[in-house]
Amino acid sequence: MNRSEPKRQRVLVLGAGQLGIAVLRALGPRAHSSQISVTALVSPNTVNHPSARDTETLAELRGLGIEVIGFDLAADEASLSTLFESYDTVLNCSGFVAGPGTQLKISRAVLTAKVRRYFPWQFGVDYDVVGNGSGQPVFDEQYAVRQLLRSQQDTEWVIVSTGMFTSFLFEPAFDVVNLERKTIHGLGSWETKVTVTTPEDIGLLTTEILLAEPRITNEVVYVAGDTISYGRLAEVIERVTGRAFEKTVWTLEKLRTDLAQTPDDVMTRYRAAFALGDGMWWEKSQTFNARHSYETIDVERYLRAKLGS
Repeated sequence: MNRSEPKRQRVLVLGAGQLGIAVLRALGPRAHSSQISVTALVSPNTVNHPSARDTETLAELRGLGIEVIGFDLAADEASLSTLFESYDTVLNCSGFVAGPGTQLKISRAVLTAKVRRYFPWQFGVDYDVVGNGSGQPVFDEQYAVRQLLRSQQDTEWVIVSTGMFTSFLFEPAFDVVNLERKTIHGLGSWETKVTVTTPEDIGLLTTEILLAEPRITNEVVYVAGDTISYGRLAEVIERVTGRAFEKTVWTLEKLRTDLAQTPDDVMTRYRAAFALGDGMWWEKSQTFNARHSYETIDVERYLRAKLGS
């Protein structure tokens, strides 16, 4: 008698940008042995009018056995819901590029479609601690997504809290670390901490969380590449580079004054938010990766690789 094969679980990954591609690279090779099929959703232009870079990405994904579809996340909620109905798990790596309100719209469409399991775009700080009315509209929407998911029982959800992308610490526009100008700005105080993780580590750990047995459901899972104070960050940078940097604390009072003067400036908002400290960090020893002995890239290792390149 022939035994029928177990039904393959269908996973839809929204987005193939910096984080999405990291997730797909980690998840794709595990798909067959884990009885899942993986589909990547990208913009229609990526499929219909690919740039040279898009062509390389599409070839890589298809080489991993990942199906690619073009679909506009700016579509109405009903269209999104119809699409999502075909999948068992939706893993949202779309980010904020589609504009305000998009993450709530996507989440509502997932729930309407009664998708069995949902990983929302929550790859950031602890929005439960930050709460509502933070002064950062993006954070407020993320908190609202959590409230929405907790208000229902039909769809399981898993939130992966990662902290800031490690690279963002070194983003000149953010102006915490400017390697070229040799300046370091501590947000709030030198003792204020921040949790950071690279997209590559997030991709690996999100895959492990998705495939974990026993199954993880309705839980906020914390991961971390590093949790570091701004003072310790300055020490690491000067030691690794062998150079002295100009170091200045930007107090919360100063950053709030900046925000009052330029309330629509995104980087000013982020600096004021991360200066608060609360919700922006957690102990690395208590994370999923630490508990399960997954090695991650800390700030020093990231910086050495960056300078080496």
